Amino acid sequence: MIGPPMSRRLLGWLAYLLGVLLFFEAGARLALSNETLFRRLVLQDEASWRLRWVRRRAATRSLQFSFDQWSPTLGWKPKPNVHDLEAFAGRPLTTNSRGLRGGRDYPYEKPPGVFRIVVLGDSFTFGEEVGDDDTYAHHLEGLLPGVEVVNLGVHGYGHDQMLLYLQEEGVRYHPDLVLLGFLSDDMIRNTLAFRDYAKPRFVLEGGRLVQERTSVPPPDAMIAAEPYRSRLWDLLTMARARYRDRNGQQYREAQQLTLALLDEMRATAVAAGARPVFFYLPVYGEITKPDLPKTLRERFFFGYCDDRGIASLYLRPYFIAAMAKGTELKVYGHWGPVEHRVAAEGLAAELVARGLVPKPPSP
Repeated sequence: MIGPPMSRRLLGWLAYLLGVLLFFEAGARLALSNETLFRRLVLQDEASWRLRWVRRRAATRSLQFSFDQWSPTLGWKPKPNVHDLEAFAGRPLTTNSRGLRGGRDYPYEKPPGVFRIVVLGDSFTFGEEVGDDDTYAHHLEGLLPGVEVVNLGVHGYGHDQMLLYLQEEGVRYHPDLVLLGFLSDDMIRNTLAFRDYAKPRFVLEGGRLVQERTSVPPPDAMIAAEPYRSRLWDLLTMARARYRDRNGQQYREAQQLTLALLDEMRATAVAAGARPVFFYLPVYGEITKPDLPKTLRERFFFGYCDDRGIASLYLRPYFIAAMAKGTELKVYGHWGPVEHRVAAEGLAAELVARGLVPKPPSP
């Protein structure tokens, strides 16, 4: 039994510890409220993404872009029926009645005699920074007569959201082919529960893919809970993320999780009667260096496809060929109209040459 002196001593220590925690919590709040310190502290971890979103929400009242809406299962997705919004430096952005990029509606029931491709991807596939008619999905449909290309790309998505979007929406179009535009940056997104906004997240339990979060709270609920979140915990989370990034632990986790997500994506496509075809998006310096050997991330992607027997497409030679003809390519940020066009031409050529789509009639 603890006597009165011991009880008072214990209470004194608890009060001291509480005071220390409150002191550090106040310091953390002060540090994160300073714009200069905030910019130096934030990284690509989910705490940093959440704090950036809180600031943006206070200024704009939007999720990420004005054309975004909250989704309880995906986190966010484009609003339906957006018409000629000047979203990217005056370039038009349109979504159809189901929120897919472009003005064309596709019925869930596939018309007779039509070959249908469902495309999955992130902002490169969605077409961030280009107009509706400049996305590679739009070009691809024009290059393949008798083929419909349904663009399910959404900016900021990881492979976890692409998988759920395929299961929720993509299979309803009865695709003949599921085309995934693979960007290695998306692998880290698979490890996060918050990116452009709160998002679903999968974990591996005993080698099995398990969805950890099945419902994403709405923005107002996120903002209401924000004052009660510990900023000291946020700083500790950022420090841990920096450590895991430097020792390679986060990338190793992202690799294993990505493999499981791609496996599930392949299984979902096959169960829907579609053939999965994955292609690597060459970005940044990859697209302009003809002598550059396959990078570590390219080897990871193509090694996976070879192991699983998945058809994989390599587009870098098409960019190199375009550059050799004098085409100037953009090597920073998102693709521009030229890069989307080159990618579409490369995809069309590869899909036809490998018998993955019906051969176009001879002119």
